[in-house]
Amino acid sequence: MQHWATELGFSQIGVADVDLSAAEPGLLAWLAAGHHGQMHYMASHGLKRARPAELVPGTLRVSSARMDYLPAGAASDWQARATQRLGQPLAATVSLYAQGRDYHKVLRHRLQTLATRLQAAIGPVGHRVFTDSAPVLEAALAERAGLGWRGKHTLLLQREAGSMFFLGELFVDLPLPLTPAISAHCGQCTACISACPTGAIVAPHRLDARRCISYLTIEHDGPIPLDLRAAMGNRIYGCDDCQLACPWNKYAQRSPLPDFDPRQGL
Repeated sequence: MQHWATELGFSQIGVADVDLSAAEPGLLAWLAAGHHGQMHYMASHGLKRARPAELVPGTLRVSSARMDYLPAGAASDWQARATQRLGQPLAATVSLYAQGRDYHKVLRHRLQTLATRLQAAIGPVGHRVFTDSAPVLEAALAERAGLGWRGKHTLLLQREAGSMFFLGELFVDLPLPLTPAISAHCGQCTACISACPTGAIVAPHRLDARRCISYLTIEHDGPIPLDLRAAMGNRIYGCDDCQLACPWNKYAQRSPLPDFDPRQGL
């Protein structure tokens, strides 16, 4: 599967089991604190989000796939350049992930192609593909599948790729061999916490979406709270500050696909 995945533009793929019980207390506490803001869909499915076999009955394994999105033409000092742009009031900033083609379409199509190839090789396979499109704890599954560890900003980190990538999942009813998880490598670093302009990372591994610029410019329905407006600066869609500050992103991989190259002069 790794060979097929690479041909389809994925940089890494791993296999996780369906036991996310360790993630349930954190999910419930996050919801109870109201840190999901107006994202009511985060609470609407109860613990099914942490129980893949309830979401898709018959699921035995989840193949988690990573697709890098840093454009192929990104400069070697892309982090510094992006940070510098934040200081230009008349230069509106759009998050890097949103400057290319809709990633949902790119990943979903390629994950389905991966499933088709798997079935051609071994016969019918019960499956579903997802990418940020269903009640799925993507980062938790990717962590169990050995794709990386959870950074203090809550994003998945990989030693050879940083965090500049999308995640997608292939749920299957096959007992595929599991991929070992890897250890965390953030140590005492708190660069992402310090970099957040609105203080949305309220504790290591805990994000209050109500203060997150990505949430405020994409998910929030209504006026931006007055006390957060000045800190938003020129960020009009999304925010990359915690990723720009992360030392591991100096290893971010360029995408092999043209889909994520900036469009319309972005």
